[in-house]
Amino acid sequence: MMSDKLPLSDLRKSYELGSLDEHETASEPLLQFQEWFAQALKRDVLEPNAMTLSTVDKAGRPSSRPVLIKDFDERGIVWYSNYDSRKGQELDTTPFAALQFHWVALERVVRIEGSVEKVSGEESDAYFATRPLTSRIGAWASPQSTVIPGRGTIIARAGEFGLKFGLHPPRPAHWGGYRLKPDYWEFWQGRASRLHDRIAYRLQPDGLWLRQRLAP
Repeated sequence: MMSDKLPLSDLRKSYELGSLDEHETASEPLLQFQEWFAQALKRDVLEPNAMTLSTVDKAGRPSSRPVLIKDFDERGIVWYSNYDSRKGQELDTTPFAALQFHWVALERVVRIEGSVEKVSGEESDAYFATRPLTSRIGAWASPQSTVIPGRGTIIARAGEFGLKFGLHPPRPAHWGGYRLKPDYWEFWQGRASRLHDRIAYRLQPDGLWLRQRLAP
């Protein structure tokens, strides 16, 4: 048992890199996201495409895991995964999710919420074909989220499917893309004294976005 208490209460940082004024943000959230994402790429932020995906099961119990954004446009935010995984099962039951990007180097957070649907088979096929061979084999080898005896199980399955498919593994039916269709965006810019800037966009019934400042 550790005798020294970790100084968690003393860990704090003053955020002073930028500001965010609602009158200087884009009129639509997708444009604001494009701008911030481009800046994250330019600043060489570590894995700027990494986002936290949160879903809930049929009992309302939430779970989160990191995934990688693979596309975004006016239709929504796209990532790929195993449809039979815990996340896939939860999205089958409750097709809504929340995403969060945390770009620490820029002192920025982007939160996105909305409904989720699977992308077309054609879209999933096209993306799957761009993946490295080892990742394509991995999609077959991993029964994601299920209990396995040990790492050797996955290694053996990867070898098995590698021999079976060679250089041209097809996309498994249990693997493909999801698209979150946003109805809420929030852009968070860290500020000094914890008086952070938070600008939210809410989709209105007429299809327009209501832009509002939130208290930190």
